[in-house]
Amino acid sequence: MAVKSAKRVLEVFELLAQHSRGLTIKEISEDLSMPQSSTSNLIKTLLEEGYLIQDVLKKYRLGPKLIQIGANARESLDIHAQGLPYLKKLMEDVEETVFLAVLSGDEIVYIAKMDSNRSIRTSAQPGFRRPLYCTGLGKAFLTFLDEEERNRILDHTEFKALTEHTITDRNMMEKKILEYQRLGYAIDDEESEEGLYCLAAPVFGVERTIQAAISVAGPKERMLARKELIVPKLLSTAQHISDSMGYIHA
Repeated sequence: MAVKSAKRVLEVFELLAQHSRGLTIKEISEDLSMPQSSTSNLIKTLLEEGYLIQDVLKKYRLGPKLIQIGANARESLDIHAQGLPYLKKLMEDVEETVFLAVLSGDEIVYIAKMDSNRSIRTSAQPGFRRPLYCTGLGKAFLTFLDEEERNRILDHTEFKALTEHTITDRNMMEKKILEYQRLGYAIDDEESEEGLYCLAAPVFGVERTIQAAISVAGPKERMLARKELIVPKLLSTAQHISDSMGYIHA
């Protein structure tokens, strides 16, 4: 059962979050259909505690105390902890190796790996760093970063062939990125390791920017045979983790 006074506090916060220039007590009272006297007492308490501030026009806005609370809440949304249950379920569903990586400088860093009982042998392990241009996870970042950041990274990328399938031409990479944007996921087709085929999807955070990427990797022939099964599960898992990180859909 909801506590009425607590519910009103939350309604005030949510209302003022939509009005960055602030509202008067009368405006808050009318918008929330609350008695003006009750609204005045509530606003006074929130002001005294630092949750609201008042400007010279006697309009109220969200206060500095909420900044620290929000920062702490964001830190608590640890992507590793949030993602592990979903990664485990994905690994069990597709029976292939599942990875989670974040961006560190101009490289990815693996922060989680889930092996199935038939996982392919791969050198990638938690803590390892890899380039963006030749890995599925890295290309997911290149695909879903904003254009300015993507171009900055590509400008500083030395395209070296790790296998005979590695894309070493920037124009070709940019064409692939357009394809991945359309698909909603990126592909590593034996570009980082011979025989390894990887599908990778972005994980977005509360600011609707890419925060991490997840992937499913396995032997190319087996992955291609089961691609229509794997892709929807990969995308669904990425969406679930994004939601858990506070991502708000447009």
